[in-house]
Amino acid sequence: MTLPEWLKPGIYGAIVGAVAISIIGFSWGGWVTGASADEMARTMAEDEVVAALVPVCLGLSDRDPARASKMVAIKAASSYSRYQAVMDAGWATAPGEDSPDRTLATACMPGLNIDAS
Repeated sequence: MTLPEWLKPGIYGAIVGAVAISIIGFSWGGWVTGASADEMARTMAEDEVVAALVPVCLGLSDRDPARASKMVAIKAASSYSRYQAVMDAGWATAPGEDSPDRTLATACMPGLNIDAS
């Protein structure tokens, strides 16, 4: 079967238009692949869990009888290892977990009035 001559420009235009729309959509339109969407959802969920656990960290620090001495040790630590000092204090361990979480320790530091930088 042969295509009419007038149909070929329409087919070429549709192909070029589809490619252009795809490029524009993924570059500027905010389109993402399924894998990218899954990664963004996982990251957002982790961030929300950490944000929900910051009050637990602050509560553990408030109830700690050795809080004053631990705060002195945390503030005396170098700026890049303060999160480790918060973890060593035991305040960054979520309920039901066996080990402290670095992300939680870092998120808890502003509430403890500790400069993270």
